[in-house]
Amino acid sequence: MASASNEDALKGNSLEVYRFLLRNGKPAGVREVQRALNLSTPSLASYHLSKLEDAGLIKKENGNYVIDRIILEDCIKVNRFLIPRFLGYAIFAFLLLISELTVLRPSVVTSFYFFATVGTFICALAFCYETVKVWYKGGF
Repeated sequence: MASASNEDALKGNSLEVYRFLLRNGKPAGVREVQRALNLSTPSLASYHLSKLEDAGLIKKENGNYVIDRIILEDCIKVNRFLIPRFLGYAIFAFLLLISELTVLRPSVVTSFYFFATVGTFICALAFCYETVKVWYKGGF
């Protein structure tokens, strides 16, 4: 039940507020969130912050809000950037495919080599698809 409320809370502007706090890495107030995300009023920022607080994703400390729980499972936080996890897999699969087509290419193409190369290509495409899907879902 808690994960369903987290999914409901992480949509639209609330997701943007959550991602801002995650990227920011330090406590932020209502006005700072409003200015950073170009929200029309501080009460709108306060609404989204309280929505995230009710879902248990952020907490209030000394008048500012901080991330309490990180739930973007499909992302890796590198410094201030959120990167889809599947991007690394896609890059690895394409590098493997390139090495299969250049360095590991036999003089006579066998059926094993052909199916291994096609399998690597299909894996690379699947990882690219998952990366794009996460990218659009999260609005990266």
